[in-house]
This record gives sequence, C-alpha cells and structure tokens, in this order.
Amino acid sequence: MNTLFSLRTRSTFVSKPFLPLQPTKNPNPKTTNRLISIQPNLEPSNPNPNHNPTDYTTISALLSNPTFPPGPPLETALDRAGIEPGPSLLQRVFDDFGSSPKQLLSLFIWAEMQPGYLSTVGIFNAMIKVLARAREFEAAWCLVLGRIKRGLEGPDADTFAILIRRFARAGMPSPAIRTLEFACSLDLIQCSNSELNLFEILLDSFCKEGLVLEASKYFNTKRATDPSWVPSIHVYNILLTGWFRARQFERVECLWDEMKSKNVKPSVVTYGTFIEGYCRQCRVEVAIEFFWEMNRYGIEPNAIVYNSIIDALGEAGRFKEALAMMERFLVLESGPTISTYNSLVKCFCRAGDIEAANKILKMMINRGFMPTITMYNYFLRHYLNLEKFEEGMNLYTKMMESGYIPDQFTYHILMILLCKQERLDLAMQVRKEMKDRGYDLDPVGCTMLVHLLCTMHRVEEAFLELEDMIRRGIVPHSITYQRMTYELKEQGKIEMTRKLCDMMATTPHLIKLPSANVRDEDASRARRTSIIQKAKALSNTLKTCRDPRELVKRRKPSVVAQ
Repeated sequence: MNTLFSLRTRSTFVSKPFLPLQPTKNPNPKTTNRLISIQPNLEPSNPNPNHNPTDYTTISALLSNPTFPPGPPLETALDRAGIEPGPSLLQRVFDDFGSSPKQLLSLFIWAEMQPGYLSTVGIFNAMIKVLARAREFEAAWCLVLGRIKRGLEGPDADTFAILIRRFARAGMPSPAIRTLEFACSLDLIQCSNSELNLFEILLDSFCKEGLVLEASKYFNTKRATDPSWVPSIHVYNILLTGWFRARQFERVECLWDEMKSKNVKPSVVTYGTFIEGYCRQCRVEVAIEFFWEMNRYGIEPNAIVYNSIIDALGEAGRFKEALAMMERFLVLESGPTISTYNSLVKCFCRAGDIEAANKILKMMINRGFMPTITMYNYFLRHYLNLEKFEEGMNLYTKMMESGYIPDQFTYHILMILLCKQERLDLAMQVRKEMKDRGYDLDPVGCTMLVHLLCTMHRVEEAFLELEDMIRRGIVPHSITYQRMTYELKEQGKIEMTRKLCDMMATTPHLIKLPSANVRDEDASRARRTSIIQKAKALSNTLKTCRDPRELVKRRKPSVVAQ
C-alpha cells in the first residue's frame, strides 16, 4: 500500500492510522455515506484574574442595552453599577466590543474620572485604535490633544503609528502626513528618536494601501528639504515593494539605478523583493538572474527567495529546475519551509503527477514537517479534476479520522465532488457542517447544489438555497432560474413560481434572463435542431453557387442565420 505519510512522526497524532494517498477500496461500502465530523473546541476562555468577572458582565450588559446610549445616560448607569475600573478590565471590554466606538469612548472617559483609577499608555492606545478603526478620527485627535495639553501620560510613538496606518487605510494620505509632522514636532518623539521609525511606517502604510505614488512624493520632499539625509536600505526596500505591487517596473528599475549610483548596498530583503516581484509576474528568468547576482556578492538567499523561485518554476512546469533549486535549499542550515513543500505538491498535483507529489510529501515528513490541510486540498483538487469520487471521499474520511479540521476550500472541493456524483444526502450533510463552522458556499458550489436539488425533485430546498444565494449577493445564472422554474411548474407550485419570478426580476445583473414562456428542454432541443438545419442549408448554397450576385438572388429569410 502506498502511504501518504505516517502519523507517528508527531506526538499529537500518536496511534492515529496512516493516511493513504491512493485510498484502498472501502471494505464496508456503507461508510461512504457517512462523513466524519470533528467538532471545534468550544471551551470557554478563562476570565482575566486581574479583574472582577462580575464587573465585566455588568459592563457588557450595559453596553449591549440600547436604553443606555453613549454619553451621560451610559455614564450614569456605570456610576450606579458600582464598578471599579482597571486597565485589565477595560482591555477585555475593548477586545470584545471593538465595533462600538462611541460606547467605549464613554466608558473610557468615565473610567478616567473615577478616583483611584490609574490610566496606562496601553489602554489609551487601545482607545485610539478603536476610534481610528471606526474612522472616528476627530474624536481620536481630541483625546490626543487633550492629553498633551494636560500633560498626562498617553500619546507615544505607537499612538501616532496607529493614526498614520489608519489614515492610510482610509485613503487619506494628507492627514497621515500631517500626523507624522505633528508627532515629529513633539519633544517626546524627538527624545525617543522615533521620527525615522514613524517616517518608515508612513511609507510602508502608503505602499501597502496602494498609495505608492504619494509615498514616493513624500520621500522626494524629505530628501529635498534635508540634503544631508541619507535614506536607509530599509526605506528603499519599502518603495521597491510598493512599486512592484503597483506593477510599475520602470519605476522599480529607476529606483534600482538610483541605489547603485548612490552606492546603497542591497540587502537580502532587497534581492528577495526583486525575486518575489518578478516571480509573481511570471518573469522567472529575470528572478534567477538576481538570484545568481546575490550569490556573487556573497548574500545568502533566505526562504523567501528560494520559495518564490521554486514556486515560479513549478507553476511554469519546469520541475527539473525546481527540484534542483530544492537541492540547493536543502544544503542550507535553515532548509526548506512548509511553504516550499506546499508549492511543489501544488504544482505536481496540478500537472497530474501524483507520484512526484507523494515523494515530496515523504521528503517533508522525513525532515520533521507535518502536512497541512492546504496540502491535502491539493490532492482533493486532483481527484476532483479526474472525477475520482471514491478516492477523494476516502481521502477526506481518513483526514478527518487523523484529526484534521477542513477549511472552507476543503468543503468547496468536497461539495463539487458530491454534486457531480449526485450524492445529495452527503452534500446536504456537508452543507450543514459548513454552516455550523461559519462557512458559506462559493457561487459554483451554490449553483451545483441548487441544480442537484432540482434534479432530485427537492424543489423547496432548492428554493431556500437560491434565496440564500441572492441574500449573500451571488447572482444566479439564467440556467439556474430556468431549471428552478421548470421544476416548480412540473410540481404545480404556482405560488412559489410567481414568487421566484418576482425575486429574480429584482435581482441585479442577472445574465440573459430567459422568457417565462419557454422552459422545457423539448423546446430548446427543437430550436437547436432548427439552427443546425438552417446552417446546413446555407452551407449547401455556398458550395453550389459561385456567383456572388446569384447568391444574393437565392438568399431567403429562412436561410439567413438569425
């Protein structure tokens, strides 16, 4: 028997069975109608010992009660509750009620007015983070300026870093720049030498949010206003990453030339940025040139460099070169990571070479790595592409027996497998399990399940699934609408048919909404036959008629393609 891995290599899975790559035939065929479910661990979290759990329960009830709106009503209720606020209590409340910024602001202000309460910078920054996440920037700035005016301990470099990142995420570069410049004017930032760190945070936030042009402009402005300033290699790495993400390769090359002209020595991060960027653009030859260049300069490639090249070579089907690069990686002390093995398994499975994927898996296990659920998804996808239902189901069952918890992609693959094989009972079991774990079906899985339910004449369940699709913003295809309407009419469900028509009429961007009068397959088949006959007639006319003028005379409306 070919085995995928031995579960004895990790103590967590001691005494678990082997998980075969080529699953053996199930000696008990009835087990294929059963899915093994591993329920998630739902143990309650232990309360924080640094505060009274009763106080947390009381605050939670007040914040959840709509009769106590933010402001004086909530503060009065907190006074009557006799709560003793503390940093640990407030931190737990912030963690659980982060989506209620106004209520938390009232709680924060109330707590600071209580005698004996000692505020901390951590709690202050937690409040700023909640407000900035909700884009309540005005309220956040009021807290910052008020604290500075009163000379209280509060804003530090982390405070302004939070604001800068959130302004960038909101697409507001100008306020982010003003925040940086204000922070740099404060003695507390100048004394802590945090100015450069905040500048790099600004550039990094801009580049991550697609504001790389604004980042580049501010970089040039700073360099123009302070000619003595020498940008660090970290600053250049941030800008290079930003231009790569924006696919502005001319800007990348200009920045690279500038680094060379200013004798800025590239680091392993610099080369990793180039190699990863070109690999993502399927320009693996350019990436390999940078790989050899960094070797010539004595810079040892890291895992990011090797993983990017190995993945790009595998995606290009150049497996011999990918394995050769893997051999070089194995020599290093760090060696391949789980991402390296994942990339190779993924590419071999896509190429249909399951034996080679199995060898990579065994190599990984011998080096002390355990396969992830992502890796097994690649094997399941392979079975799906080959429509090997039994093998895929057997592998899934053994995964569950071995303690693996499926992710959303696992369920999507499984649902498609089951729908293709018309295993409706198992498909509905998977659907229920997905809901229990908080997962939703993707558009393909939803459509296939609706069609299968229609095929099995369980039209009411299909109608509910279709309603759920529309509720989640998935636009049904006209074929789905057609099959549903036909099945509803066949079962005489007139009211449900009318409701479906009304529902689909209000659905935006429905593709080619079919006529309500043409639904049955016989009419569709007759139309196809008519089109073929007309095409044959037109073909025969073209073969026998050489004179274009005569062709015009012979043309008839019934022959012309409609």
